[in-house]
Amino acid sequence: MDLGLTGRVVVITGASKGIGLACAAAFLREGATVVGVSRSVEHLQAARRQLQEQGLALHVEPADLADSVAAQVVMERIEDDHGPIDVLVNCAGAARRTPPAELDAQALHASMQAKYFTYMHAIDPVIRRMAARGRGAIVNVVGQGGRQANPVHIGGGAANAALMLASVGYATAYAGKGVRVNVINPGMTRTGRVQEGLEASSRATGKSKDELLAAQVEEIPLGRIAEPEEIANVALFLASPLASYVTGAVIPMDGGKTGAI
Repeated sequence: MDLGLTGRVVVITGASKGIGLACAAAFLREGATVVGVSRSVEHLQAARRQLQEQGLALHVEPADLADSVAAQVVMERIEDDHGPIDVLVNCAGAARRTPPAELDAQALHASMQAKYFTYMHAIDPVIRRMAARGRGAIVNVVGQGGRQANPVHIGGGAANAALMLASVGYATAYAGKGVRVNVINPGMTRTGRVQEGLEASSRATGKSKDELLAAQVEEIPLGRIAEPEEIANVALFLASPLASYVTGAVIPMDGGKTGAI
């Protein structure tokens, strides 16, 4: 199936690993020009080499999106080098999971800075340019932690909830200008962040990581955790013309765990 993404300029934040890297590979296979953004030059170069082995050419731009000026500069540089940004997929930033006994004001501020503001800083310089051109798609990969409270994910869950609200607000504000904004909320997904979350839960509960993982998988109706490529497939659809009448959607991808309407 042709998703209509050939030749489109796609920016993926957090593209050096996990879901972001899977999204980069998926869009490249669809013939898009993909620019990956991440803080780490080393991780970006490793991702580029990994994709080269698959015959895929990723452009990379290092930037710390927690810095609003750096975010603006990198987006302007991308448009200067590759042309107008057609699609922005936000995967950068993850709030560290913290047991309640370790949670303090500094950790709460860090959670918002790591997740909420990295997305907002990336969106701000892009969405207005999309609106001026009358077209564009933004996909924010957020997380089900913003809909279901978790004692070790209070700061990150709050950031995710704020991102969902902001995303739907942007979708409403810019729908009449041809810009669509949607959210994907993954549940447990096979990335390095799973281990970090299990370690925090283990410190909070005293249970082993294996025990905690087995208990969490048991709660998932599909009986397994998600693969990053499965999240990327939905991002492809939402960014494509096939989803031309979809905006302001918040799509759960947690294997049916959150039974909410």
